[in-house]
Amino acid sequence: MCGIVGYIGKKQATSILIEGLRRLEYRGYDSAGIAVLDGARITTSKALGQVKFLAANPPLLGTLGIGHTRWATHGGVTLQNTHPHADSHGRITVVHNGIIENYAELRKSLIAEGTVFISETDTEVIPHLIRKNYRTTLEQALLDTLPLLRGTYGIAVITSETPGQIFVARNGSPIVLGVGKGENWVASDPSAFAQHTREVVYLEDGDVALVKAGSWEILQHGGTMAGRKSVTIAEEWTGDEKGEFDNYMLKEIHEQPESLRRCLAGRLLMDGAKLGGISLTPREIVNLQHVGFVSCGTSYHASLVAAHAFEELARLRSVAEIASELRYRSPPIGTDDLYVGVSQSGETADTLQALRMVKGRGAHIAGVINVVGSTIARECGNGVYIHSGPEMAVASTKAFTSQVAALILMALHFGRVRGLSTVEGNQVVSALDGVPALVEDWLASDSYNETRRAAEIVSGAKQVFFIGRGVSAAVAMEGALKLKEISYIPSFGYPSGEMKHGPLALIDADTPIIAVVPHDQWRDKTVSNIIEAKARGARVITVSSAWDTEVNELSEVNITIPSWDLISSLRFSPWSRSRSLPMRLPGSSVRTLIGRVI
Repeated sequence: MCGIVGYIGKKQATSILIEGLRRLEYRGYDSAGIAVLDGARITTSKALGQVKFLAANPPLLGTLGIGHTRWATHGGVTLQNTHPHADSHGRITVVHNGIIENYAELRKSLIAEGTVFISETDTEVIPHLIRKNYRTTLEQALLDTLPLLRGTYGIAVITSETPGQIFVARNGSPIVLGVGKGENWVASDPSAFAQHTREVVYLEDGDVALVKAGSWEILQHGGTMAGRKSVTIAEEWTGDEKGEFDNYMLKEIHEQPESLRRCLAGRLLMDGAKLGGISLTPREIVNLQHVGFVSCGTSYHASLVAAHAFEELARLRSVAEIASELRYRSPPIGTDDLYVGVSQSGETADTLQALRMVKGRGAHIAGVINVVGSTIARECGNGVYIHSGPEMAVASTKAFTSQVAALILMALHFGRVRGLSTVEGNQVVSALDGVPALVEDWLASDSYNETRRAAEIVSGAKQVFFIGRGVSAAVAMEGALKLKEISYIPSFGYPSGEMKHGPLALIDADTPIIAVVPHDQWRDKTVSNIIEAKARGARVITVSSAWDTEVNELSEVNITIPSWDLISSLRFSPWSRSRSLPMRLPGSSVRTLIGRVI
């Protein structure tokens, strides 16, 4: 989590830094701070809580500075632990994302030498080590310090002894440069400065950058020059105003129709999908034995949907893997396996490391990514951009639905190569093509207003359960994650069939149950689970087809979604190709994969 932003140029830095931190609020944080160089003196400003409290402090003077939003790891939420951190002389100031795993031994050694620490953080060892190693230039001191650090870091450093420069370094935690005319930026995410410049340079692990107002250069740890080229990010990344909406999350919910249109644009054929970023040959796709989706959080829930889609449309054994677990396991991996990294930012450390692990064992890898040029995109060199644009809200919404759309496009592409018929492909394409308009219509409908009634029920709850079966189980898990992130109400997403294995014991009259009940082959089973919950007094909120009167009658609030008459009667026919593949798809229909998720 955490966020870094830095600026060097001719403008006053304080407002630029605070605006950059505001654009990074979605990452989550509990304190924020900035440091600005004014002549020969570095001054700092810190605040607990939201960036707006930092903005209320008196502005610092100077045209060079760095800022940070912190999510507490080492040490509690205090001003002393809030970044930036400085050396004992106050001349070297650092902001840092990541974890220094050997900070305890480094700290102990520095204390034995007489260094006084004022925080409990792992970060504070960095400026003290740079000071200790400072003999000729800050550049060399940083190059001498980095090999001593074990763990992950994205670092930005300023010093009053070398005015006119920001020094940055990366190892496992993203850092990107923003290139302007007579001014430059550094950040952990390009959204921090996208309103100022669209030209960006992504640092690789091991890079050290020296950033001045009119230039930048990148070195490797050993001090040799590294060739890095700038790229231009898409125009949709430059807009971030809330407009008519009260908050960014509501704005981004309403941006979903356009986000989906961008994701689908130019990719739908008459009976399949055109994905220029997929470099696997038809033979390689036909020979695949297994597809793993590697992801975390919201992207993991999109991956659960993808596993269903790939099994149904491409008849491939598919599993969604939690990246932080996969990277430390030793599963059997072969050259006929494909692992797809799903990440909004393209910088998710666990996902990146898991992909590198499976790639090293011979598997194909691909990415489904939002941020063009991000580390995972570069590592894979193969995959699909979702073109969702920046997400400023803490909770992902439009990226989730665009990830689902992109993954279904991949499943359709693979399916057509592996024998999915023209008729079946055409029906999936027709359904996908209609999704943006349906989402747009629903957001303007009376059904959307039912969510307010549901929110009134949920707001006073001590706990909430989300349930569903099949693809709807993934949707339920995503709903629970959203509620936890936004309201801090304990929320749990379960496959409905698992309710009897423990969760039912926790349900009483004060417990809302939110059930996702599309009209699919699991519908009757889910209705039975709802009846079980009602028998224990639960308050039932459902998401179902508008015409499903039985589900409506079981519900205190029923949020209806469009019926998919276009494909409601679809049953898959025998495949047209490879006899080595199974001859029939299950009869659940693509409406589950498309309509009920998006």
